[in-house]
Amino acid sequence: MLNEKIIQVLSYDLDPSRIKTREKGSVSLSYLEGFDIIDTANKIFGYGHWSYSVSTLEHVSQETNEKQNLVVGYKAIVSLTVYDHLHTKHVSREDVGFGTGIAKSLADAHEGGAKEAVTDALKRCFRSFGNQFGNSLYGGKSRSYGNQPPAQLEPPKQHSSQPPKQLQNATPQDYASLYNIGLSVVTQGEYLIVTGDDLFSKKDSIKSFGFRWDGKSKQWYKPIEQQAA
Repeated sequence: MLNEKIIQVLSYDLDPSRIKTREKGSVSLSYLEGFDIIDTANKIFGYGHWSYSVSTLEHVSQETNEKQNLVVGYKAIVSLTVYDHLHTKHVSREDVGFGTGIAKSLADAHEGGAKEAVTDALKRCFRSFGNQFGNSLYGGKSRSYGNQPPAQLEPPKQHSSQPPKQLQNATPQDYASLYNIGLSVVTQGEYLIVTGDDLFSKKDSIKSFGFRWDGKSKQWYKPIEQQAA
């Protein structure tokens, strides 16, 4: 169901700069933040090509800690669905997560615990798609992240008014949702150019990445420095 370009992006090793750590007792835990998981899903699968639902959200515990804060525990079961670009096929995942809310206010503690449980379950659903969603972090062992995806394009030193003609492939990592709808992004001198069929009908997806339409050349383009910004 997933096309080759998305599989290629999913196979990249995890960028160490995305990894966060926290202490739990005497153990240091590595993890990815919830917003990072969602942002990565939007980049790889595309906006509107994945969704999730909460089938269970259960209050499981409540106590007061030594600082007289309320500690509320929640369990959540989340179902995740990833679609192909036509929404005719899909892959589904389901997993359970737990969250703890700590606050002086009972309402704030419940809110924190419920949100954390849902986020934890969603992250565990996404882990089945591999390294880009932190699956390698669940083993509890240190990993090598030397085999990184291609580096971001550097800004050009000089600018020209028209893109040169020579084309080279650009990295698909940040444009996976465009690849998912049958498009490609290539470098053309100091510009990034979108190629593929039905370019105009897919303009909303293309414009969301900052590309502009050039009526003379009939191309969607943007300067490379915008990619590196």
